[in-house]
Amino acid sequence: HPPLLGQCDGLQDGKSMKEALDFLKAHPEIALATVGEGNLPRLRVFQIMKMDGNTLYFATAPTKRVYAELLVNPAVEVLSREGNVSVRVSGNAVFDVPDSVQKEIFDINPVLQRLYADYTRLVYFRVPIDNLDYYDLTPTPPVLRHYDARTGEFKDLNPYGSQK
Repeated sequence: HPPLLGQCDGLQDGKSMKEALDFLKAHPEIALATVGEGNLPRLRVFQIMKMDGNTLYFATAPTKRVYAELLVNPAVEVLSREGNVSVRVSGNAVFDVPDSVQKEIFDINPVLQRLYADYTRLVYFRVPIDNLDYYDLTPTPPVLRHYDARTGEFKDLNPYGSQK
């Protein structure tokens, strides 16, 4: 098994996978992309409800389109951004969240409590991180680091080729 994201280290400029995960924790309001009807992309605002290691947790109503889309095609991308920094994650939605975690998510989220009478009125899914891109446009050249969970490798990439 590849290491948990937070266990990767040795990145230049003091950057680490922990920094990317901390960014997601600090910016849980994200854009969630799914594959919708007609194989077309669908994008909506979502919130990361919980993070555990390299897994993100979400909740939605069983009547919403996003739930139907994920049942047909569980592939998702998540994007969180602030200023010049963004983190993009890809993975597959899995609907096997234990009841205790469902209760925990509902109990700590006042918006869910305001909108739904009980935690059982929602469906919960998790997205284990398959790939993660950390992108920072602040320095020159910009920083792009890619994590691949299949290999456990975290690589610095330069999408801009040679510098001036």
